[in-house]
Amino acid sequence: MSHLFAHLARMKLIQRWPLMYNIRSENVQEHSLQVAMVAHSLAIIGNKKFGKSLSPDRATTVAIFHDASEIITGDLPTPVKYFNKEIEAEYKKIEAIAENRLLEMVPEEFKSEYASLLTSEHADIEYKTLVKSADTICAYLKCLEEHRAGNHEFNTAKKRIEKSLKDNPDPAVQYFIDCFIPSFKLNLDDINQLL
Repeated sequence: MSHLFAHLARMKLIQRWPLMYNIRSENVQEHSLQVAMVAHSLAIIGNKKFGKSLSPDRATTVAIFHDASEIITGDLPTPVKYFNKEIEAEYKKIEAIAENRLLEMVPEEFKSEYASLLTSEHADIEYKTLVKSADTICAYLKCLEEHRAGNHEFNTAKKRIEKSLKDNPDPAVQYFIDCFIPSFKLNLDDINQLL
């Protein structure tokens, strides 16, 4: 008997942005779906526009599981996680323990298929980097949504994330930003009028 999927089902109970006032709360499960959709798009953009050879399906799958360890650790806010090098190093150790705990829940015959999805040490660096970019884009989208709703709590995070996205060397990220992000600054009526 494996408890893996009983744990994964709890992703919907882990709230993101726990130190921030949120107009609309966001849980890890819905965040993972959004990251998966953006990662899928980044892989397609990379392939079609910039000569990469990525599997959009693989990017999607990696993204679905990218925050799975938070079932055990919870969502540690970025300002805490990266407060200093010591905390960051210790959190990486805790995260690795949580990842390996999840991998232990996988039946032995399937461990090799799940190792790269559940643990950083077995992750494919190319897909991990792509998913990190998608994760950053989704954090930016959250900031835009909160700002549009009148919540200025996310202003500092928005500026920090904008800089991170601007510094991202993957041209697919800038393409995604230019192509898809402007719509997030519009209301539903404006979006529908553009169709």
